[in-house]
Amino acid sequence: METLSIEKELKENSYPGRGIIIGRTADGKKAVTAYFIMGRSSNSRNRVFVTEGEGIRTQAYDPSKLEDPSLIIYAPVRVLGNKTIVTNGDQTDTVYDLMKQGKTFEESLRTREFEPDAPNYTPRISGLMEIENGKYDFSMSILKSANGNPQACNRYTYSFENCVSGEGRFIHTYMGDGNPLPSFEGEPKRVAIDTDDIDAFTDMVWNSLNEDNKVSLFVRFIDIETGKYETKIVNKNN
Repeated sequence: METLSIEKELKENSYPGRGIIIGRTADGKKAVTAYFIMGRSSNSRNRVFVTEGEGIRTQAYDPSKLEDPSLIIYAPVRVLGNKTIVTNGDQTDTVYDLMKQGKTFEESLRTREFEPDAPNYTPRISGLMEIENGKYDFSMSILKSANGNPQACNRYTYSFENCVSGEGRFIHTYMGDGNPLPSFEGEPKRVAIDTDDIDAFTDMVWNSLNEDNKVSLFVRFIDIETGKYETKIVNKNN
Protein backbone atom coordinates (compact mmCIF):
# COMPACT_ATOMS: atom_id res chain seq x y z
CA MET A 1 0.00 0.00 0.00
CA GLU A 2 1.27 3.44 -0.95
CA THR A 3 2.14 5.83 1.88
CA LEU A 4 0.05 8.94 1.35
CA SER A 5 0.44 12.56 2.42
CA ILE A 6 -2.19 13.62 4.98
CA GLU A 7 -1.91 17.16 3.69
CA LYS A 8 -2.58 16.11 0.10
CA GLU A 9 -5.43 13.77 1.08
CA LEU A 10 -7.20 16.55 2.96
CA LYS A 11 -6.56 19.34 0.50
CA GLU A 12 -7.94 17.26 -2.38
CA ASN A 13 -11.16 16.34 -0.55
CA SER A 14 -13.47 19.26 0.25
CA TYR A 15 -15.62 17.11 2.50
CA PRO A 16 -14.07 14.02 4.15
CA GLY A 17 -16.60 14.60 6.95
CA ARG A 18 -15.18 13.38 10.25
CA GLY A 19 -11.76 11.75 10.36
CA ILE A 20 -9.45 9.82 12.66
CA ILE A 21 -5.68 9.59 12.27
CA ILE A 22 -3.68 7.23 14.49
CA GLY A 23 0.04 6.51 14.24
CA ARG A 24 3.51 7.14 15.61
CA THR A 25 5.92 10.06 15.42
CA ALA A 26 8.97 9.90 13.18
CA ASP A 27 11.31 9.40 16.17
CA GLY A 28 9.15 6.53 17.42
CA LYS A 29 8.73 8.02 20.89
CA LYS A 30 5.12 9.14 20.79
CA ALA A 31 1.76 7.73 19.80
CA VAL A 32 -0.27 10.14 17.70
CA THR A 33 -3.98 10.63 17.26
CA ALA A 34 -6.04 13.32 15.61
CA TYR A 35 -9.80 13.68 15.25
CA PHE A 36 -11.51 16.36 13.19
CA ILE A 37 -15.10 17.30 12.49
CA MET A 38 -16.54 19.20 9.54
CA GLY A 39 -20.01 20.48 8.76
CA ARG A 40 -22.19 21.62 5.87
CA SER A 41 -25.27 22.65 7.88
CA SER A 42 -25.45 25.51 10.38
CA ASN A 43 -26.27 22.96 13.10
CA SER A 44 -23.11 20.94 12.38
CA ARG A 45 -20.96 24.06 12.15
CA ASN A 46 -22.26 25.42 15.47
CA ARG A 47 -19.83 23.32 17.54
CA VAL A 48 -16.58 23.43 19.48
CA PHE A 49 -14.42 20.83 21.22
CA VAL A 50 -14.07 21.27 24.99
CA THR A 51 -11.98 19.27 27.45
CA GLU A 52 -13.83 16.74 29.60
CA GLY A 53 -11.75 14.71 32.05
CA GLU A 54 -8.91 13.13 30.06
CA GLY A 55 -10.96 13.34 26.87
CA ILE A 56 -13.09 15.86 25.02
CA ARG A 57 -16.73 16.60 24.26
CA THR A 58 -18.50 18.49 21.49
CA GLN A 59 -20.52 21.46 22.63
CA ALA A 60 -22.76 23.99 20.91
CA TYR A 61 -20.86 27.21 20.26
CA ASP A 62 -24.11 29.18 20.41
CA PRO A 63 -26.64 27.14 22.46
CA SER A 64 -29.52 29.30 21.19
CA LYS A 65 -28.88 28.03 17.64
CA LEU A 66 -28.67 24.33 18.53
CA GLU A 67 -31.32 22.47 16.51
CA ASP A 68 -30.91 18.69 16.88
CA PRO A 69 -28.20 17.51 19.31
CA SER A 70 -28.70 13.77 18.69
CA LEU A 71 -25.79 13.09 16.30
CA ILE A 72 -23.60 16.12 16.88
CA ILE A 73 -23.18 16.34 20.69
CA TYR A 74 -21.04 13.50 22.05
CA ALA A 75 -17.67 12.65 23.60
CA PRO A 76 -15.24 11.80 20.76
CA VAL A 77 -12.35 10.92 23.10
CA ARG A 78 -12.29 9.01 26.41
CA VAL A 79 -9.46 7.34 28.29
CA LEU A 80 -9.78 3.95 30.02
CA GLY A 81 -6.56 3.12 31.87
CA ASN A 82 -3.86 2.67 29.23
CA LYS A 83 -6.43 2.79 26.42
CA THR A 84 -7.48 5.89 24.45
CA ILE A 85 -10.79 5.63 22.60
CA VAL A 86 -11.46 7.96 19.65
CA THR A 87 -14.72 7.84 17.67
CA ASN A 88 -17.06 9.99 15.60
CA GLY A 89 -20.14 9.50 17.81
CA ASP A 90 -21.64 8.33 21.05
CA GLN A 91 -20.18 4.86 20.42
CA THR A 92 -17.20 6.22 22.40
CA ASP A 93 -19.33 5.66 25.50
CA THR A 94 -20.39 2.20 24.28
CA VAL A 95 -16.76 1.11 23.82
CA TYR A 96 -15.74 2.65 27.15
CA ASP A 97 -18.57 1.02 29.12
CA LEU A 98 -18.33 -2.45 27.54
CA MET A 99 -14.52 -2.64 27.60
CA LYS A 100 -14.72 -1.71 31.27
CA GLN A 101 -16.91 -4.83 31.64
CA GLY A 102 -14.29 -6.98 29.90
CA LYS A 103 -15.54 -6.92 26.29
CA THR A 104 -13.14 -6.32 23.41
CA PHE A 105 -13.16 -3.30 21.12
CA GLU A 106 -14.74 -5.36 18.34
CA GLU A 107 -17.32 -6.98 20.63
CA SER A 108 -18.35 -3.58 21.96
CA LEU A 109 -18.96 -2.21 18.47
CA ARG A 110 -21.08 -5.20 17.49
CA THR A 111 -23.83 -3.59 19.57
CA ARG A 112 -23.85 -0.55 17.26
CA GLU A 113 -24.28 0.22 13.57
CA PHE A 114 -24.05 3.20 11.16
CA GLU A 115 -25.84 6.45 11.98
CA PRO A 116 -29.61 6.67 11.25
CA ASP A 117 -29.25 9.83 9.14
CA ALA A 118 -30.95 8.78 5.90
CA PRO A 119 -30.06 9.00 3.06
CA ASN A 120 -26.37 9.27 4.06
CA TYR A 121 -26.27 6.51 6.70
CA THR A 122 -22.99 7.98 7.90
CA PRO A 123 -20.44 5.34 8.91
CA ARG A 124 -19.40 5.07 12.54
CA ILE A 125 -15.61 5.19 12.64
CA SER A 126 -13.69 4.30 15.79
CA GLY A 127 -10.13 3.91 16.99
CA LEU A 128 -8.48 2.36 20.06
CA MET A 129 -4.89 3.03 21.14
CA GLU A 130 -3.24 0.75 23.71
CA ILE A 131 0.09 1.60 25.32
CA GLU A 132 1.65 -0.73 27.88
CA ASN A 133 5.26 -1.22 29.01
CA GLY A 134 6.62 0.65 26.00
CA LYS A 135 4.51 -1.36 23.53
CA TYR A 136 2.01 0.42 21.32
CA ASP A 137 -0.79 -1.18 19.30
CA PHE A 138 -3.93 0.31 17.83
CA SER A 139 -7.16 -0.75 16.13
CA MET A 140 -9.63 0.95 13.83
CA SER A 141 -13.21 0.12 12.96
CA ILE A 142 -15.85 1.21 10.49
CA LEU A 143 -19.54 0.29 10.61
CA LYS A 144 -21.28 1.17 7.35
CA SER A 145 -24.42 0.46 5.38
CA ALA A 146 -24.28 -2.03 2.52
CA ASN A 147 -23.65 0.51 -0.25
CA GLY A 148 -26.44 2.75 1.01
CA ASN A 149 -28.81 -0.09 1.93
CA PRO A 150 -29.81 0.41 5.59
CA GLN A 151 -31.09 -3.15 5.88
CA ALA A 152 -27.51 -4.45 6.23
CA CYS A 153 -24.55 -3.31 8.32
CA ASN A 154 -21.02 -4.11 7.14
CA ARG A 155 -18.46 -4.24 9.97
CA TYR A 156 -14.70 -3.98 9.50
CA THR A 157 -12.03 -3.98 12.21
CA TYR A 158 -8.33 -3.46 11.51
CA SER A 159 -5.59 -4.14 14.06
CA PHE A 160 -2.08 -2.68 13.84
CA GLU A 161 0.47 -4.19 16.20
CA ASN A 162 3.74 -2.47 17.07
CA CYS A 163 2.97 0.64 15.05
CA VAL A 164 5.84 1.68 12.76
CA SER A 165 7.63 5.00 13.40
CA GLY A 166 6.72 7.85 11.06
CA GLU A 167 3.56 6.13 9.90
CA GLY A 168 -0.14 6.19 10.63
CA ARG A 169 -3.55 5.22 9.37
CA PHE A 170 -6.34 7.56 8.34
CA ILE A 171 -10.04 6.77 8.13
CA HIS A 172 -12.88 9.22 7.46
CA THR A 173 -16.61 9.09 6.96
CA TYR A 174 -17.05 10.24 3.35
CA MET A 175 -15.18 9.76 0.09
CA GLY A 176 -16.08 13.35 -0.80
CA ASP A 177 -18.97 15.76 -1.06
CA GLY A 178 -22.25 14.61 -2.60
CA ASN A 179 -25.93 14.01 -2.00
CA PRO A 180 -26.23 11.47 -0.57
CA LEU A 181 -22.70 11.55 0.83
CA PRO A 182 -20.66 8.52 -0.35
CA SER A 183 -19.32 6.38 2.52
CA PHE A 184 -15.60 5.73 3.01
CA GLU A 185 -14.31 2.73 1.05
CA GLY A 186 -11.44 0.31 1.67
CA GLU A 187 -9.08 -0.15 4.60
CA PRO A 188 -7.67 2.80 6.56
CA LYS A 189 -5.20 4.73 4.40
CA ARG A 190 -1.51 4.50 5.24
CA VAL A 191 -0.17 8.00 5.78
CA ALA A 192 3.20 9.53 6.64
CA ILE A 193 3.70 11.21 10.02
CA ASP A 194 7.00 12.93 9.31
CA THR A 195 7.30 15.11 12.40
CA ASP A 196 7.82 14.83 16.16
CA ASP A 197 6.34 18.28 16.81
CA ILE A 198 2.70 18.42 17.92
CA ASP A 199 2.34 22.07 16.94
CA ALA A 200 3.62 21.47 13.43
CA PHE A 201 1.39 18.40 13.02
CA THR A 202 -1.69 20.24 14.34
CA ASP A 203 -1.08 23.22 12.04
CA MET A 204 -0.59 20.95 9.03
CA VAL A 205 -3.86 19.06 9.57
CA TRP A 206 -5.91 22.15 10.39
CA ASN A 207 -4.57 24.18 7.48
CA SER A 208 -5.23 21.30 5.07
CA LEU A 209 -8.93 21.02 5.93
CA ASN A 210 -11.41 22.86 3.71
CA GLU A 211 -11.78 26.39 5.06
CA ASP A 212 -15.57 26.55 4.65
CA ASN A 213 -16.37 23.13 6.10
CA LYS A 214 -13.86 22.58 8.92
CA VAL A 215 -15.19 22.95 12.48
CA SER A 216 -12.83 21.52 15.11
CA LEU A 217 -9.63 19.50 15.52
CA PHE A 218 -8.22 17.47 18.43
CA VAL A 219 -4.61 16.22 18.45
CA ARG A 220 -2.85 14.20 21.15
CA PHE A 221 0.74 12.95 21.38
CA ILE A 222 1.30 10.25 24.04
CA ASP A 223 4.76 9.33 25.31
CA ILE A 224 5.00 5.57 24.75
CA GLU A 225 7.38 5.03 27.67
CA THR A 226 5.67 7.15 30.33
CA GLY A 227 2.05 7.47 29.11
CA LYS A 228 2.16 11.24 29.60
CA TYR A 229 0.39 13.18 26.89
CA GLU A 230 0.09 16.60 25.30
CA THR A 231 -3.14 17.79 23.69
CA LYS A 232 -4.02 20.50 21.19
CA ILE A 233 -7.56 21.66 20.37
CA VAL A 234 -8.41 24.03 17.50
CA ASN A 235 -11.92 25.41 17.05
CA LYS A 236 -13.02 27.55 14.12
CA ASN A 237 -15.56 29.14 16.45
CA ASN A 238 -13.55 30.92 19.14
